[in-house]
Amino acid sequence: MENLGYLTILLGFCLAVYAIVAALIGKWRENAFLELSAQRAVVAMWVMVTSAVVLLLYAIFTNDFRLSYVAARSNADLPGFYKFAALWGGQEGSLLFWSWILATYSFIAVYTGRRVHRDMISYVVAIMMSVQAFFLMLIAFVVSPFQVLMSGPQITAMADGNGLNPLLQHPMMAIHPPMLYLGYVGFAVPFAFAMASLITRQPGDRWIHTTRIWTMITWMFQGIGILLGARWSYDVLGWGGYWAWDPVENASLLPWITATAFLHSVMMQEKKGMMKVWNIVLVSATFLLGIFGTMLTRTGMVSSVHAFAQSPIGPYFYWYMSGITSLTVFLILSRLDYLKSENELDSVVSRESSFLFNNVLLLASCFAVLWGTLFPIITEAITNEKISVGEPFFNRVNIPIALVLLFLTGVGPLFAWRRTSVESLKRNFRWPAIISVVIGGVLLAMGVNHFYALTCFTLCAFVAITIVVEFYRGARVIQSKQPMWLAAAMVELTHRNTRRYGGYLVHMAIVLMFIGFAGSAFNLETQAEMAEGDKLPLGRYEFELKELTEANNANYNSGAAVIDVYRDGEFLETLHPERRLYHASGQGTGIPAIRARLSEDVYIVFAGLATDGQKPVIQAYVKPLVNWIWIGAWTMVFGTLVALVPSKIKRIAPRTRVVATVKKKHEVFAK
Repeated sequence: MENLGYLTILLGFCLAVYAIVAALIGKWRENAFLELSAQRAVVAMWVMVTSAVVLLLYAIFTNDFRLSYVAARSNADLPGFYKFAALWGGQEGSLLFWSWILATYSFIAVYTGRRVHRDMISYVVAIMMSVQAFFLMLIAFVVSPFQVLMSGPQITAMADGNGLNPLLQHPMMAIHPPMLYLGYVGFAVPFAFAMASLITRQPGDRWIHTTRIWTMITWMFQGIGILLGARWSYDVLGWGGYWAWDPVENASLLPWITATAFLHSVMMQEKKGMMKVWNIVLVSATFLLGIFGTMLTRTGMVSSVHAFAQSPIGPYFYWYMSGITSLTVFLILSRLDYLKSENELDSVVSRESSFLFNNVLLLASCFAVLWGTLFPIITEAITNEKISVGEPFFNRVNIPIALVLLFLTGVGPLFAWRRTSVESLKRNFRWPAIISVVIGGVLLAMGVNHFYALTCFTLCAFVAITIVVEFYRGARVIQSKQPMWLAAAMVELTHRNTRRYGGYLVHMAIVLMFIGFAGSAFNLETQAEMAEGDKLPLGRYEFELKELTEANNANYNSGAAVIDVYRDGEFLETLHPERRLYHASGQGTGIPAIRARLSEDVYIVFAGLATDGQKPVIQAYVKPLVNWIWIGAWTMVFGTLVALVPSKIKRIAPRTRVVATVKKKHEVFAK
């Protein structure tokens, strides 16, 4: 088993190296057979890495505790659902899973792009396989998941494993890491196409279309991963929140921000031939920040509940990041003549300028988050004293930026290209502005006097109204030509231009999430030691501890507090927050009880027993509007999927000019 696992990884590494060499030599010597063999090597590499993943999963499910990784991350009584999660629950397995996702992406990208981008696909192969070779090198020679336990010269085995980290034994953690990896890893594909286009000086924009589609897909996966991580934090960690500006949380947010900027500014390149350098920089930054996030999680640079412990792979990552960043900068600088803009900005009040302002603000937010994340590392390196940057810094910087971005979300898409007239501004924004100001005034009269929250609610109303009006106007035009229900006309409208109206749905998702974010300004919390029969007041609520119960199963022991919830004296529900102690690892964790409603959540935590060991400590929270975040997350996924669907009215991208130098070469690729 272990020898076969080593062999598959080693063969995968050799195939990745061969693909790099064959693709480059084949391209430079115009040898179509070498180029084709490089593409086939990508497929063979995928088979090898897939085999390694299957072998490790087989070892986990058969409880092969001879393997150090299986003994450390699984145990005999671990439920099967979480045995899958054990694959990425540790350093070595997560790197293998990372490599398998990259191998799969590479396979798909090469297969789908080999004809459309035949003049640059060899460079795409070489770039993606260079990334793959780096990670397979780490797995093959530094941190192998197939390392066996040794006692002297003999292979030994543990009677049972240590089990999966209790914090990871939650359904979200069986979904969150794969989604996040699909984002992190997937950013390598648009990076490869962008770099290949620079190398070959592509005259057409077909590669931009491919890069945008791949970026949108991976952006969606990254967003899902971030939001699933927020939900896991909310459901499992027991602190009543979903985002703490943890360094690893920040690392996952950074490439998502730059990818968001690219998805907006790339439209200016497609429409106007502008911002070419900016877009290449954004694509490159997104990929490099994805690698940075992977490095931050796995090298012990920061302390985090999300990060792995100190690891020997740190120096390899530092050298790789330095090398790939230097090569990328050199390539961009050497192609500045090719990246000249074809048009200039005509007016400050235009869609182009709104995209530009949007990008500047997104990059400002990205820099602020990156600086706050790296500041403790930088201060420790300079002064030997780690100075942490906490939540107040991130909120103080990012909340104003986020509110301006929210405003641009509403006004940007309604500006005209080149220049927007005063009449157009009045027509598009007069009533949304009036209605949103009235809504803000009503909220203020109702007692919503928190400045940022009131501003956010008012802007959310403004953006939502502008989006609804856009759908309504377009649907009415269709109704004037084809008799149909308004809802059917909106569906038809969306189908005619899925990219535009799918984008509006994503903007509406942002509105919904911002409503949830603003609700945190009104959170309530309390904590007390309680005996049976005691009552704990919090706002309009009151919590009564009825009893403590105990349960036991093969995986863990649990104790639960039975708490009745009252609002304004009326009984609502009985909640059961838990404390669990896992047998294999001896670690404990809490499972909060949540009463979820659109208006607010009641969130109860059984924090353990007091110092005297008699009374349980109960923490209670009221979290207004938090469920709008999760509703917004689903809406974001739906809107992105809509935007990925081809429109009824097709936009034909200009074909990339292919210069044929060897007729036989193209005959081979056409087969």
